[in-house]
Amino acid sequence: MSDTMVAREQLRSIVERIERLEEEKRAISDDIKEVYGEAKANGFDTKVLRQVVRMRKQDLTERQEQDAIRDLYLHALGMLPGEPEG
Repeated sequence: MSDTMVAREQLRSIVERIERLEEEKRAISDDIKEVYGEAKANGFDTKVLRQVVRMRKQDLTERQEQDAIRDLYLHALGMLPGEPEG
């Protein structure tokens, strides 16, 4: 078998694997949407639920840093409770 044929077969194999994984990714994405739909039907706020899922992926230090920066921004804009706005 020539080098060109080997490379062609490798390329075909890689493309087919990527295609299968993309299909699996679409199926998983549909499953996730279904779970969020179920959560919404049960009265949960899906926007907040997505935030919670995203936060759980972060380590504690990263989350604390983001909270501190967000609070700094909110303070600068007068948006923290007990502060006059604007």
